[in-house]
Amino acid sequence: MKIDRITLRQIRLPLVHFFETSFGRTTERHIILVEAHADGVSGWGEVTAAEHPFYNEEWTESAWRILRDYAAPRVLGRDLDGPEAVYPLTAHIRGHNMAKGGLEAAVWDLAARIDGVPLWKKIGGGARREIPCGVSIGIQDSVDALLETIECELAAGYQRIKLKIKPGWDVDVLSRVRDRFPRIKLMADANSAYTLADADHLRQLDDFYLMMIEQPLAHDDIVDHAQLQTRLQMPICLDESIRSAHHAAQAIRLRACQILNIKLGRVGGFAEARRLHDVAQAAAIPVWCGGMLESGIGRAHNIALATLPNFVLPGDVSASCRYWQRDIVDPPVEITPHGTIQIRDTPGFGYALDRDFIASIAVRQETAS
Repeated sequence: MKIDRITLRQIRLPLVHFFETSFGRTTERHIILVEAHADGVSGWGEVTAAEHPFYNEEWTESAWRILRDYAAPRVLGRDLDGPEAVYPLTAHIRGHNMAKGGLEAAVWDLAARIDGVPLWKKIGGGARREIPCGVSIGIQDSVDALLETIECELAAGYQRIKLKIKPGWDVDVLSRVRDRFPRIKLMADANSAYTLADADHLRQLDDFYLMMIEQPLAHDDIVDHAQLQTRLQMPICLDESIRSAHHAAQAIRLRACQILNIKLGRVGGFAEARRLHDVAQAAAIPVWCGGMLESGIGRAHNIALATLPNFVLPGDVSASCRYWQRDIVDPPVEITPHGTIQIRDTPGFGYALDRDFIASIAVRQETAS
């Protein structure tokens, strides 16, 4: 397989409802789509970087330049044995996993389409025909609004509720949620909003029987999380600080977590995500698939990833309509009444592209050859 062209498109998609975390409030997404061409076929990937460098050091503008000036030139025109070859070709670019991962995902999709197989099969997945789905609910304007949102998501069938928390929006909020919904699967995501000095405060969350608390401490920390885990009954799940299988192995060895979130962009694509999955599986550490407010392309890639066998917990992959008035794939991603997404057997990531809509919302486009 020889990549002869790579097309970058930046699209603008307004959210149907703002999404707020400890980083701030998001009302629209500026998403980079990567299209890789070879042998008259093209595959698509999505860069999951946000609009600002708050989740990690990447953002839309940095990802565009890394892709155009560094990652794409290292892949174009080379004879690739397969999509696994992309990761080592771009590995010496320090950081910027989301940019590199968007390109790598496009090549995986391309390879699946050339072979005429679904993406989930190409990556070695297929452990399940349906993936269990949860939802991530951002910080709301009031607790009453939050309770109403949770009620709606449970009525839609979602199997797990994840709530964003931060200092001042944690103990009292979770207490009211648990009083209202005593039996639901519930977890909290702190997005690095606390320090080890907050350990006694965080211990109060043990009263609410949470499935886990996600990334309570610094985005680049493992050691303090290990100390915090000894002081909490609920499992810690690591997200931002796990960017590779090596980081996962270190965290497991230090007992810094009991669960891992795998995000395709954060770890640089499918090749490293599979390695991380295997490290966790060997250590009996369950994993789940996190989300980054993806469009339908990124969402479809997450669905494929979540068919690997150790994705045993409901992830953040949910229906398109939770985020977008109109998605860029057809049909939009939908969930079943019992809170799952059925995997599709169409070659590639499984959904048709709404190319006219993509063209209408594109704010820039460049092709390298």
